[in-house]
Amino acid sequence: MTDFLFRDDAYRTDCPATITAIDERGFQTDATVFYPLGGGQPGDIGQFTLESGDVVEITDTVKGDGPDSIIHKPGSGSAALKVGATGVLKLDWARRHRLMRMHTCLHLLSVLVPFPVTGGQVGDGKGRLDFDMADQIPDKDTLTAKLNELIAADLAVTARWITDEELLNSPDLVKTMAVKPPMGMGRVRLIEVAGQDRPLDLQACGGTHVARTGEIGPVLVRKVENKGRQNRRVNLEFAAQ
Repeated sequence: MTDFLFRDDAYRTDCPATITAIDERGFQTDATVFYPLGGGQPGDIGQFTLESGDVVEITDTVKGDGPDSIIHKPGSGSAALKVGATGVLKLDWARRHRLMRMHTCLHLLSVLVPFPVTGGQVGDGKGRLDFDMADQIPDKDTLTAKLNELIAADLAVTARWITDEELLNSPDLVKTMAVKPPMGMGRVRLIEVAGQDRPLDLQACGGTHVARTGEIGPVLVRKVENKGRQNRRVNLEFAAQ
C-alpha cells in the first residue's frame, strides 16, 4: 500500500520513500508525491536519490494493479534497485506545476461549455476537452475572454471527500462520460472552485490542481474543432509559454 501524498498536498515536491516492490514495469514505494497517469493527466517525472547517492531518473508514473499502488518507471541505465532501499523522491516540479495549472483551467472550461465531456487531455502548456454537442460551436475569442475573467478573479480551489456511495447517488458530480472518477477505496475526492453563493464548479477528480485560479495565468483558446456529428474539441494553451 502506497501513501498518495499528492492527494492532500499537491505542492509537496519531495518525500522520503522506501521501495516495497519491484517488477518489470518499475518500482513501488511506501509513499510518493508522484501522480500516476490517469484522468487525462500525464504521470509525473523526476528522480529518486538513494541513500548511497545514486540517482534514478523516473521517466513516467503509472497506476499499479490495485487502487492503492503506484509504479515509478526508472530510466534505462539506472542504478540497480532492491526492495527495502531508501531514498528521496523528487518531482520535476516545473512540469508538474504547469500540469496543475492546465488541469484547473480545464475545469473552468467545463463551466463555460456546459455540455457532457466526452474526452480530454492535460498537456504540458496546453490542453483540450471534447464536448457532446451538436449544432452549437463555441466562439474561441469569447471563450478566451471568459476564461481569463475567471482566472483573474483568483477563485479558491479546494478539495474535499465523499464516500463512493454518496458519489453514486450524485451523478451530477461526474462530468466526464469516458473517464470514471477514482473509486474503490471507499471515498472519492471532489474538487471545488469557489463561487459567490454556491460553487462555480464541483466535480469528482483525482488530479492535481493549483490553490487559486489566478495561479493559472493568461490562456488562449487556439481553436474549436468539429470531431464528429456531436463532438466539439476545444484546444487551449498558456498565453505565455
